[in-house]
Amino acid sequence: MYQYTEFDKQFIRQRAAQFRDQLERFQAGKISGEEFLPLRLQNGWYVQRYAPMLRVAVPYGEINSDQVRVLARIAREYDTPEAAVINEANLAQGQFGSKPLPTNYAHFSTRQNAQFNWIPLAKAADVMDLLASVNMHGIQTSGNCIRNITTDERAGIAVDEIADPRPFAEILRQWSTLHPEFAFLPRKFKIAISGAREDRAATAWHDVGLHVLRNSDGEVGFKVLVGGGMGRTPVVGTTISEFVAWDQILNYLEAVVRVYNRYGRRDNKYKARIKILVKAEGQKYIDQVEAEYRDIVEKDGAPHTITQAELDRVAASFVPPSLDCDRADADAKIANILRAAAEDDIEFGRWLQQNVAPHKNPDLRAVTLSFKRLGQAPGDATADQLDRVAELADQFSAGELRITHDQNVLLPWVRCDQLPELWRAARKLGLAKPNIRLVSDMIACPGGDFCALANARSIPIAEAITERYQDLDELFDLGEIDLHISGCMNSCGHHHTGHIGILGVDKDGQEWYQITLAGSDGSALSGAPVAGKVVGPSFAAAEVPDVIEALLDTYKAHRDAGETFIKALNRLGHEPFKAAANGARESTRRENTLPIAYEI
Repeated sequence: MYQYTEFDKQFIRQRAAQFRDQLERFQAGKISGEEFLPLRLQNGWYVQRYAPMLRVAVPYGEINSDQVRVLARIAREYDTPEAAVINEANLAQGQFGSKPLPTNYAHFSTRQNAQFNWIPLAKAADVMDLLASVNMHGIQTSGNCIRNITTDERAGIAVDEIADPRPFAEILRQWSTLHPEFAFLPRKFKIAISGAREDRAATAWHDVGLHVLRNSDGEVGFKVLVGGGMGRTPVVGTTISEFVAWDQILNYLEAVVRVYNRYGRRDNKYKARIKILVKAEGQKYIDQVEAEYRDIVEKDGAPHTITQAELDRVAASFVPPSLDCDRADADAKIANILRAAAEDDIEFGRWLQQNVAPHKNPDLRAVTLSFKRLGQAPGDATADQLDRVAELADQFSAGELRITHDQNVLLPWVRCDQLPELWRAARKLGLAKPNIRLVSDMIACPGGDFCALANARSIPIAEAITERYQDLDELFDLGEIDLHISGCMNSCGHHHTGHIGILGVDKDGQEWYQITLAGSDGSALSGAPVAGKVVGPSFAAAEVPDVIEALLDTYKAHRDAGETFIKALNRLGHEPFKAAANGARESTRRENTLPIAYEI
């Protein structure tokens, strides 16, 4: 993974010291809350429903074991509601029911970041100092700027990779950090890069999506998509250039963002994203970008051209770790592992199938640890779990981990002969459930339990569905299904791209949920990127698990042999699923005269 230079380290420490000074001046009344707002946002500090929320940057999802241990320490020592609660009366009334508050943990987001929900603002500077001690920060994880660059969690190790996107992601990070022209864009701005043939980074759903490719001469460049996004108006990105040479990508992105900064709306935040500009202007926007790019190259001398020396310098920080691999034949190792699976546990064989992915190095595998289990919100990791995961990374993955788009953790450097031992260790921690890409491996935002923007809660819905689908035989029979849950139209849970999407909505002060079907993030499993379509009217919270079950039962009743849920859905159309959902609602209402309020 990327090795920070002395400049990088000094920059992060100085930024932490600067934030401490800003916080102290705010606490002393020398700057107002309004003045402090953009300063804290630029460092990743929000104020949510009950307490401040810190978003920690994990560039392109890569993190090492020492950094994970610091996240564990922050969770253990600072993520405490007793010090952080802002509205105690609100909290006492109720969203958390009779269960203990979910504290002392970190939350992995779909943006490959880590978040904390209970850190008191008075302790914020101490936390930033701790993060800086391991080269971490919250810079540009919020605010109207270029956010954390994301990519495929298998970057650099995927067997279908055209070129490693991580050096380019790092160069983009350095270019965009505190960019003076783009510090106050009309709205937030997100970039994703895919370096493989399969798009595992949902690039079409970002403000800018970059696909690494090679032209007919074998030269590396990027296909550039602009104007993707979810939220109130889900839009798939528009291809504005089929090929931009790798050394010119910063100059081209400078033009893309500059035109947006110039013409993007600032009078209405709901219409301020670049997707609205691209949709409204169409070819005119593309022509403006091309004209701006020509000016940057011809008049300004292409100041952001990436030299081969610079690419080589950054790429050198991504050299694979030196591992003590037994150079015996890889096929023999695999045979030994499969034999161990037959002797040990059928669940191990399933884990190999769902949680273990091929690797460029035939002696290695990429292993996903599942953070989707009963009693814990999707993507949540307790302080103790974080410490244990750091130990697993040291023992089995050269001290490196990846936070995934699906809110799990991936170990990228696991030796084949260590898979049985890793599985046993992960199983003891409850992180070896073989459910990756299955129904219970759902994406969910924190929802109304924490977020002030949410219309409804996501966590209780996720819990109710997870509880219903615990049987591994049933999960494997259903096969691979993307289920995504968002608490509001901002779509932090990416409900638009789920094969089944669940969206929390407000109806007269009550929590209700819309169901969408046939969404796609653009992966090989899902097909071309598309937003799901709403199935009928909204459902009460108590009805949602029955509706999901009815949808899946309909799939089982009508599927062809070997047909996945999304393929059956696209073949059959929405009508049989819509009828099943409505039937489930009516049945639930007959059995329950009052809505059920789920507790987390």
